[in-house]
Amino acid sequence: MNFTLYIAKRYLFTKSSNNAINFITIIAAIGVIIGSAALLIVLSGFAGLKDYSLQFSSFVDPDLKVLPVEGKSFELTAENIQKINSIENIASYSKIIEERAVLEFDNKRQIITLKGVDEHYPEHTINSIVSLGSWFLPDANQIVSGWGIASNLSFGVMDYGKVIKIYTPKPGKGQITSEKDAFNTITTTNIGIFEINEQLDNSIVYCDIELARELLNYNESAISSLEFKLSDIDHIEKVIEALQAALGSGFQIKTKEQLNDALHKMLNTENLAVYLIFTLVLIIALFNVIGSIIMMILDKKNDLKTLFNLGVTVKEIQGVFLLHGSLMVVLGGLVGILLAILLVIIQQIFGFVMITTTLPYPVALKFTDVVLVFFTITILGFLAAKIASTRISKSLLAQ
Repeated sequence: MNFTLYIAKRYLFTKSSNNAINFITIIAAIGVIIGSAALLIVLSGFAGLKDYSLQFSSFVDPDLKVLPVEGKSFELTAENIQKINSIENIASYSKIIEERAVLEFDNKRQIITLKGVDEHYPEHTINSIVSLGSWFLPDANQIVSGWGIASNLSFGVMDYGKVIKIYTPKPGKGQITSEKDAFNTITTTNIGIFEINEQLDNSIVYCDIELARELLNYNESAISSLEFKLSDIDHIEKVIEALQAALGSGFQIKTKEQLNDALHKMLNTENLAVYLIFTLVLIIALFNVIGSIIMMILDKKNDLKTLFNLGVTVKEIQGVFLLHGSLMVVLGGLVGILLAILLVIIQQIFGFVMITTTLPYPVALKFTDVVLVFFTITILGFLAAKIASTRISKSLLAQ
C-alpha cells in the first residue's frame, strides 16, 4: 500500500490522544456533511420548483412552432402542406392565427391575445385546460377565455344576457372619424373558461380560426404560425431540418424551451445564484477542515520529525495530510449526499414540507445535481487540504 495513503488513513480513522483535536475533527466532518447535504437539498428544491413552474405552460406549448421571420402572418400553400405531411415523426399540427385585441363586456375593456385555432388543435390539451364549460364549436362565434380575464371583466359561461365584443384595429391610412372606421368588431359568447397559469389566464382568449380570420381580414391561406406535436421527441432535430427544408429560409422554428426562453433564463439564473451562495457557505465550513488538519499537524509534530529523520521527504509528509484532508472531505461529502438523497425521497413520498395545506413543496432529484455537489465538495476539499498541508516545512520539522 502507498506509504502516504497508509499513514493518512491511520490518522483519519484513529483517535488522537488529545480529545480537543478529536472534537475539532468531528466538528469539521459534521460541517462537511451538513454543507454538502444542504447544497444538494437546495438544488433539488429549485429543480422541483423549475419543473413545477414549467408544467403549467409546457402542456399547452407545442413541441415545435413555425413563425415567419418578418411580419405577423404568412401564406401556407398547398405545396407547403404536402411537404409537411410527408415528414416523419409529426403526430399532428395546427394552424394558428394570433393577434392582440380588445375584449369588451359590460363597459369594461381589457387588452388580450386572441388565439384562433383550427380543428386539429390537440384534444388532450383542450381537456387539460378547460375547467368550466366546454370548448367552442367549429365556425361559431364562441370563445374560451382564461379565469383572470373572466374575473376582471365579470362574465361567466354561456351568459347570453350581455354580449362580449372583440375589437381589432383596421389596417390602412387616413383620418379616423368614428370607432367603426378604426376597428373591426365581432360579437361573441364565452362558452368555456380555462386555467393554466396566472400569466396565460390573464392574457389569452381562444376562438375558432375562421372567427379570427374574419376579424383580422386574413385570406383563406394566411396564418400566423404552425404548432406541431411530435410522435417522438428524440427526433426533434431531424424534424426541424425537414421543416426548414420544406418551408424555406423565411421561417423560424422554435422549440418548447425557446418559446419560454425568458422563464428558463430566470430559473437558471436563480439556480446558479443559489448554487454560488451555498458553495460559499460550504467554503466557510471547510475552514474547519483546514483548522483540523493544522491542529493534527501540530499534535503529530514529533511523529513527523521521526519520519523526516528516517528519510521521508517534506513533500511526502505534506502528501499525507493532503490525502488525510481530502479523504475526510470526500467521505463527509458522500455521507451528506446520501443523507440529502434520503431526505429528498422522503419529501417526494410523504410531503412533510408543505407550500399550502394541499400542495407539498416540489423537489426533483437530478443526477447532474448529485455529480455537481460531489465534484464541488471534492475540489474544495482538495484545496482546503492543500492549504493546510503547506504548513509543513523543513523549519517546522527541525524545531
